[in-house]
Amino acid sequence: MDFIVFQNNTQPLLILQGRWTLKNLAAIEQAFDALQPRLPKTGAMLLDCNHIETIDTAAMLFFIGMRRTLRSSLKITTTGVSSAFLKLFKVMLPYYCDTEMASRWTQPASGMIYRIGKKAEDGARDFLLFLDFIGRSAVAFGKTMLHPGMFRINELAVNLQNIGVLALPIIALSALLIGIVIAFQSAVQLKTYGANIFIVDMVGISIPRELSPLITAIVVAGRSASAFTAQIGAMRVTEELDAMKTLGFDPYRFIILPRILATIIALPLLIFFSDVVGIYAGMIVSNLQLGISNVQFLERLEEAVSVRHYLIGLLKGPFFALAIASIGCFRGLQVSKNTQSIGRYTTVSVVNSIFTVISIDAIFSVILTELDL
Repeated sequence: MDFIVFQNNTQPLLILQGRWTLKNLAAIEQAFDALQPRLPKTGAMLLDCNHIETIDTAAMLFFIGMRRTLRSSLKITTTGVSSAFLKLFKVMLPYYCDTEMASRWTQPASGMIYRIGKKAEDGARDFLLFLDFIGRSAVAFGKTMLHPGMFRINELAVNLQNIGVLALPIIALSALLIGIVIAFQSAVQLKTYGANIFIVDMVGISIPRELSPLITAIVVAGRSASAFTAQIGAMRVTEELDAMKTLGFDPYRFIILPRILATIIALPLLIFFSDVVGIYAGMIVSNLQLGISNVQFLERLEEAVSVRHYLIGLLKGPFFALAIASIGCFRGLQVSKNTQSIGRYTTVSVVNSIFTVISIDAIFSVILTELDL
């Protein structure tokens, strides 16, 4: 039985007949393909649906596509459409449009424009999900303020130890090296012009205001953001988070919030510790390279370096901490239930955290410069 019959009389006529169902769809497609060379290329054509006995959703999708193909070159008039046929047509038309758009946009495209667009789309999706994460965390914080007894002090203490106390050796080493490098590089230039004493200004302003907060935040991002992502990702893989939700525990209140608060508390303290070590390293180098005694160094430090430089560095700490902890926890929640994604999202969280810290530091620099601080 032919499902599609073409008659080329006074007006070209395409008759659709038989049972248009998924079972016969392959034969219908073959019949249409066989008739296409005989169809007119321009002009008008009548599409008669009066002889279709029944049609299901799969065949209707094919009918919509066939009709759209014919209308690209011909003026099509459709007749013999029953109310049931028209109703199914209206129901399936949006699905065909969605399928058409999906196939159009998911086809692999070559060139830089497609890759840029795909990255932009992924970035926008991640940003919206991150805003949702921030909102949920804020709600959890509000509930905790209303019911302080439900806050997990032990979890906060454990995270403070991991983020703060255990980070002291690497922070001390980083600050020591930064102080030595800054002092050595400055000493070479200042000695040339006989401005030895200004090394105190260089060390006393650059380390607490810029270098110490930035280096400390980067170290914490490498340690803590990766740890948060790995820990929460492992909970996702082992379905611990699902079990918590089933038992009525909010992961944001019991898992996310203690980590964020611990980072906000610990990072300013680490920055202060880094300030002390970095300035001490600069003082040692000044004594060895330029002959500036410790007493002279400290007197000049008190005279030339305002307290605001230390406060500005400490002020950056909570903002850096919020960004680091939020990104680390957010990426942990994005881990899918396989071990490979843990490593991938751990790397992504560290990169995102460091980039965000540098961006926040740049924003601070612009604002503080405009405010003349």
